[in-house]
Amino acid sequence: MRIPGATSSPADELTGIVGFAAQAIDSLGEWGVGLFTFLETVFPPIPSEVILPLAGFLTRQGSLNLALVFVTSTLGAYLGALALYFLGAKVGLERSIRWLSKLPLVDREDFERADVWFRRHGRSAIFFGRLLPGVRSLISLPAGAERMHLGTFSIFTIAGTAVWNSALIGFGVLLGRQYAMVEQYSRYLNYAVYAALAICVVWLVVRHIRRGKPAQDRQ
Repeated sequence: MRIPGATSSPADELTGIVGFAAQAIDSLGEWGVGLFTFLETVFPPIPSEVILPLAGFLTRQGSLNLALVFVTSTLGAYLGALALYFLGAKVGLERSIRWLSKLPLVDREDFERADVWFRRHGRSAIFFGRLLPGVRSLISLPAGAERMHLGTFSIFTIAGTAVWNSALIGFGVLLGRQYAMVEQYSRYLNYAVYAALAICVVWLVVRHIRRGKPAQDRQ
């Protein structure tokens, strides 16, 4: 939310995809942060590694309330985890994987990796899985499919998410003390996001080509 009477926001000074995300957060307010974390948990349009430091930065500048940002970001991530938990519980792991693996930048191997992690580590996988990119969101599916106790799932999910969110938001708060660092951070983060997107696209194309070759060899 904008400060009453303010003519501009610190978010207006940031550029690229980072600037877009910062302006969206600034416009939507604290509950917008929760919406982003919900969407990022179910289907990551913009990762929390981008959203939460920016939200922390804006709290330092006075645009957002720090405590409310923490609450809404944790609540949004928890609700997203619940959605995947109930999907796994209702339709089963295999059907859930078949549906969700059709989404862009998501592959069956990602779900299988989360399933292996859950079977290997049990309840602790829910807590520590929230700290691991690539596992953080998908770990909810096998937990739901295995009918893990909802109370236990909720406690471990909220605890792990709180640790993750606190670290990223706190990083943004620290950056907010020195605006020059924020500008430098946002520029290099833009480069990192663009590079990651390019790598994902190349990886998907290469994998698609490799998977097509065995089918052609069998013909």
